[in-house]
Amino acid sequence: MSTKPTAEAIAAAQAPRAGTLNLDHVAHFVPDIDAASAAFEALGFTLTPFSAQMQRNDAGELTPAGAGNRCVMLERGYLECLTPTAETTVGNQLSDAIARYTGLHLIAFGSSDAAADHARLVQQQFSPLPAIDLQRVIGTGVGEGTARFSVVRVPPGTMAEGRIQFCQQHTPELLWQSHWTAHENRAVGLSAVIVCVADPEEAAQRYARFTGIAASVLGDDRAIDTARGRVLLASPASIQRLFRIDPPVLPWIAGTVLASSRMDATCRRIVASGLPHGMIGAKRMYVVPPAAIGGVMVFEPRRISPFTLAS
Repeated sequence: MSTKPTAEAIAAAQAPRAGTLNLDHVAHFVPDIDAASAAFEALGFTLTPFSAQMQRNDAGELTPAGAGNRCVMLERGYLECLTPTAETTVGNQLSDAIARYTGLHLIAFGSSDAAADHARLVQQQFSPLPAIDLQRVIGTGVGEGTARFSVVRVPPGTMAEGRIQFCQQHTPELLWQSHWTAHENRAVGLSAVIVCVADPEEAAQRYARFTGIAASVLGDDRAIDTARGRVLLASPASIQRLFRIDPPVLPWIAGTVLASSRMDATCRRIVASGLPHGMIGAKRMYVVPPAAIGGVMVFEPRRISPFTLAS
């Protein structure tokens, strides 16, 4: 008998408990959404249809945000593929980031209280921008719905690693639909994001102030552990040692760690892709995706000790 949770249970589990954060999602900024989509599909992921983001202006009118996305929805968290669609403030920020490299540029901490996160950022002197409400139309089995979420951001450059933000999901039942959370590669959760920085200790102290979560020491590296999901702050030497690749720039959001419900099926799918890959110990496998999406991905069993770059 299947033990896969229902769509309702998956949606209900996305919001963190009051006073805590989780790793809600990460986003690849890409210039070509079709090429990026094909790259995700080649790895065995199911993607949502393309959707243009909208936001309200000062007059309360809905206007294009200048970005559109497709997503890989997981039972815990998700991966976003975001592309510029117009020369708006948001669209131009995406284009500027892509000019540095195609790949991961966004880390979103899931929140149950965006206003409280904004207040903490003010207290910690991050000078946050006013919270914004975004929405996008999503198809359902009986028509269309409007997914709504509130986002708290800081000015570009405040967090040198990319767009590091907070996201409060108001309609998780529209995003986490069951036909989008089933993947051929058996991916079920976003366990961690790996960030390569020149000085892990400096980054750890900054992220601790940003999130209100104390950092832990992992040898030369550092970690911020949310209620669900880890941010690993790694040195270039750690990245080179484990993945045998050189960071293209610093800082660099290098990749993700994804939980699998069936590692044998996951490994077969990765090998079949023909992409560069390797084992990390006896239980984890990494793959280097095509340049259309960038970065690295680590797959691991869903019940395993948290990933470190010394794994």
